[in-house]
Amino acid sequence: MDHPEFLLSRRQLLSGVAATAAISSMGTSAQSAKSAFTLGNSGNQSADKLASDEGFWRDVASNYNSTQGIINLEHGYWGKMAKPVLEAYDLANKKVNTQNSYYARKNFPEDMRQATHKVAQALGVQDGEIVLTRNATEAIHNLIRQYQGLKPGDAVLLADSDYPSFKSTMHWLQQDQGVASIELLTPSFADQTQLLQCYLDAFEQHPNIKLLLLTHVSNQHGLVFPVKAIVTEANKRGIDVICDCAQSWGLIDYKIPELAVNWAGFNLHKWIGSPVGVGALYMKKATLEKIAPYPGESDSDNSRAYTRVHTATANFAAFMTVPAALDFHHAIGGDNKEARLKYLRNLWFSEAQNLPHIEVLGGKDKMSSTGMSSFRMAGKTSIEEAKKLQQTLENDFGIFTVVRKGLHSGACIRITPQVFTAADDIQKLVDSLKKLA
Repeated sequence: MDHPEFLLSRRQLLSGVAATAAISSMGTSAQSAKSAFTLGNSGNQSADKLASDEGFWRDVASNYNSTQGIINLEHGYWGKMAKPVLEAYDLANKKVNTQNSYYARKNFPEDMRQATHKVAQALGVQDGEIVLTRNATEAIHNLIRQYQGLKPGDAVLLADSDYPSFKSTMHWLQQDQGVASIELLTPSFADQTQLLQCYLDAFEQHPNIKLLLLTHVSNQHGLVFPVKAIVTEANKRGIDVICDCAQSWGLIDYKIPELAVNWAGFNLHKWIGSPVGVGALYMKKATLEKIAPYPGESDSDNSRAYTRVHTATANFAAFMTVPAALDFHHAIGGDNKEARLKYLRNLWFSEAQNLPHIEVLGGKDKMSSTGMSSFRMAGKTSIEEAKKLQQTLENDFGIFTVVRKGLHSGACIRITPQVFTAADDIQKLVDSLKKLA
C-alpha cells in the first residue's frame, strides 16, 4: 500500500527553507528541515513485517534523488542525502559563504556543540565522550597512532577482514613501536560462535597481545563481529580494544553501550545520511590516559576527548547539517532501516547460495548479517577475476558494484543496497547471477 503522508511537500519544504534563511541559528534551520517531512503510516507493523512493504519504501525512496541509467548496488562508499537533508545542507552552505568568518568565529562553535549533542544522544553516551571528525578514518588512525600502552616485545592484533588502511597502520606499529603485528585470518562465511572462537584462539596463542583492532561490520562482506563478547574476553586478558564502527552505525541499529567498547570511530556520511565529511570519535570517560593528545595539544588531567583530534578548518556546512540528517534517520527508524536492508540482502543472497557457480561471503545467520554482503565466482579469487566480474555486471547487465580486496580467501564483489533500492532491482541482480553460469 502507498503512504502519501510520508511524501515530501515541495511547497512546505521550500517555504520552510525560505523562512529559515533569515534565522541566524542553524539549530533552528535544522529543525525546519525536520518539519518538512513526516513518517508515513506503517500500520503498526513490526520492523521485520514493514521490511517487505514495497509501498512504504517507495514513499521513503521519493525523498531521494534517483540515479538514472544504472542500478547502483554500491552504497557502502557513502550515503546519499535525503532531499530535506540536502536542502538543509544547501542552506548551511549559503550561510557560511555569506557570513564567512563572522559566523565561523562567533556562532559555529554553538552549532557544533548542538550537532555533537545530537550524535551523543543518538549513540547513548555523554556529550563529552564524542568528538566530531571528518570521517572514521581520522578518528581510528589517531587512536592507533596515539596509543601509549605498547613496549618492545608486545603484540598487536588485527584481522584480514579489517579496513585495509587500518590494517596498514596497525602493521606500521611494528616499525614504530618495536612490537609484533599479528594478522588473524577470519572465515568469510561465518556465524558469531565461529568468529568469537577465532579471537579466543588468537588470545591463547599470543599472550603478549596488548592492543586489538576490532571491526564491528566488515567493509569486505558486511559480516557482523560479536564485539561485546570479544571485548569482554580481551579485557580479561588486559588487551585494549579500538573498535571500527565505520560501516555499522545506521546499517544496524544500536547504541555504544551495547558494544562495551572504550574507544571507537564512526561515519555519519554512510548510513546516517549526513553530507560527506562527517565522522565521530568515541572515547569513554576516564579511559583517555592511554591515548595521547594530538601532537601539540594538551590535556593534563586526561578529561578532554577533543584534544585527541585536531581537524582544523573543515566543511562547516556538513557539521551544521548533522541534526537534519539524524532527524531524517530517526523518522524512518533505525530498526526499520536495518530490517529493510537485511530483507534486500536476503532476496539475492538466499538465491545465490543455491547457485553452484557462485560463492557467497558474509553472515551465516541473522545475528552475523547486515544489508551488505559479497560474492564471487566459485574458484575465482584473484583481483583480476573480480574486476572482470564487476565490469561484466556493469556493462552487460547495468548493475554497478565494487571489488573488495584484502581477505585472505581472495577478492570479491560487494553488494550494498540502500533504503531507496527497490526489490525489483534486487531481482534483476538475481537474474544476472543466474546468467553468469
